[in-house]
Amino acid sequence: MITLRTGKDRGATSIGWLESKHSFSFGEYRAPLSDPFGFGFRTLRVLNDDIVAPGQGFGTHGHRDMEIISIVLSGALEHRDSLGHGAVLPPGEVQVMSAGSGIQHSEFNHSKTEPVHFLQVWILPDARGHAPGYGQRAFSAASRANRLVRVAGPAGNDEALPIHQDAHLFVTTLAPGATVRHAIAAGRAAYIHVAQGACTVNGQSLTTGDGAAIEEEKDVVVEGGGAGPSDVLVFDLA
Repeated sequence: MITLRTGKDRGATSIGWLESKHSFSFGEYRAPLSDPFGFGFRTLRVLNDDIVAPGQGFGTHGHRDMEIISIVLSGALEHRDSLGHGAVLPPGEVQVMSAGSGIQHSEFNHSKTEPVHFLQVWILPDARGHAPGYGQRAFSAASRANRLVRVAGPAGNDEALPIHQDAHLFVTTLAPGATVRHAIAAGRAAYIHVAQGACTVNGQSLTTGDGAAIEEEKDVVVEGGGAGPSDVLVFDLA
């Protein structure tokens, strides 16, 4: 069963320096009561698509008991936190912040002249009160080309950044006509988000901003569409 979630139906925040689209309820946006996934899909709680104006950003604020993943699509995102980490994330860089028992951080557009466009994902942890943690890693364009790369999930023997939940995030950049396949184990589900471009998911057409919740399927097949490359996120969720 596939439930399509079109990009045009996402919630929106527009406050001058920030243009944000919300796949699920977030902040002042509340999804319609008729939306079965309005407050997330399984352990996937937030998926925001943010564009921040030059020199602007989110001042210091706190989080707790959430696994927070940021992926930069264009521009550069600057991060500072109460654990002493400071970094600038360019495109292709993935950041994981385990808020755990509590963490303070800020995130800003590093550029004074160009916007930064990034995705922020929140995943519910497997327990409350984990020790806060931070990690970031670059995943090259070549490694993502026409293949699924696991960038976050339970600790394993690959380069994925660890999170405190049985949830896996894969990314891929697909050329038109290229195909990737991901098997879905019994009892699990998948969620697809098209960050940029167009594709088909199990035969259903999706474009930028669209999502698809997939349950009771044995696998998910994503084929690149459109005239250029497409960036797609694939979540495997318990």
